[in-house]
Amino acid sequence: MGRRKGGIGIALVTAAVLVGASACGGGGSDKAGGDDAKASGKPGASASPSPKKPKGPPMLLETITPQSGTTVGVAMPISVVFTNPVAAKARANVEKHLKVSTSQPVTGAWHWFGDKRADWRPQTYWPAGTKVKIDADMTGVGNGNGRYGVHGYTHTFKIGDDVRADVSVTGHTMKVTRNDKTVRTLSINAGSPQYPTWNGTMAVIDKQEKVHMTSCSVGISCDKGSPNYYDLTLPWDVHLTQSGTYVHYSTGDPNPGSGSARGSHGCVHLSMSDAKWFYGQVKQGDPVTITGSSRAKAPADNGYAAFNLSWDEWLAGSASGKGTTSAL
Repeated sequence: MGRRKGGIGIALVTAAVLVGASACGGGGSDKAGGDDAKASGKPGASASPSPKKPKGPPMLLETITPQSGTTVGVAMPISVVFTNPVAAKARANVEKHLKVSTSQPVTGAWHWFGDKRADWRPQTYWPAGTKVKIDADMTGVGNGNGRYGVHGYTHTFKIGDDVRADVSVTGHTMKVTRNDKTVRTLSINAGSPQYPTWNGTMAVIDKQEKVHMTSCSVGISCDKGSPNYYDLTLPWDVHLTQSGTYVHYSTGDPNPGSGSARGSHGCVHLSMSDAKWFYGQVKQGDPVTITGSSRAKAPADNGYAAFNLSWDEWLAGSASGKGTTSAL
């Protein structure tokens, strides 16, 4: 289904995020809707004589995700969004000042999506229980376009239990595991041949108890007489892509399973009781992996689908290459 409300808590590159917005939700604005990056300190006083300050307007961060104090899943990247473009020549230096520290060593790298968003992900999923800190020390750091940072930002968060959901489109099932143990296998329906579900691994963006979804908001149909028209408020919504993929309950498909419906507009449908149960199990950053659809993998910046890129593909978008986190 479609939703009028956009945003995943960060600004996204419009062309990449809204490609193929035929999923059951999304559309709307990709303006940042989450918590702003929080300053961790102010420029300190300097000895006399004062050094020359860089000329130009400030370089600011629009958001850092995850939010400080949160517990997230093993597939959650660190996502930093700048208010203004960062030139290619400046990105290695910017990455140098985006320091990731962890309670146990983790190999990872930054990857740029366009010129405003940089995400850091581990080579493989985060180990459960890892404590993470991101220090964005932007003071005096230039973006290569005449702007310079004026202060630093810090976020700390924790990796929670290793919760995963594996969806088989052809098998009409979703297997949910926690710390490598199967918890439940649920019956599902996914997208129709006309509106197939994205394949690949998508980390949970967020979840809401109710979401207003419309076919018009994602360009499916604004004609109330069309069989593909819908305007519904549906419960137990787990958000997977910025273009509008959800795992949720649908009134049009109350008993999902093999042969029970013609398919969704791209979402994964669960029964009411299963949708409520799944909603209570997952958190931001938990990976939901979908296989068996006729559609390609979701673009890596269509939400938090970082693990849809191979490690080599991820490194190709980095200015400084892989590294090991600092000790926390």
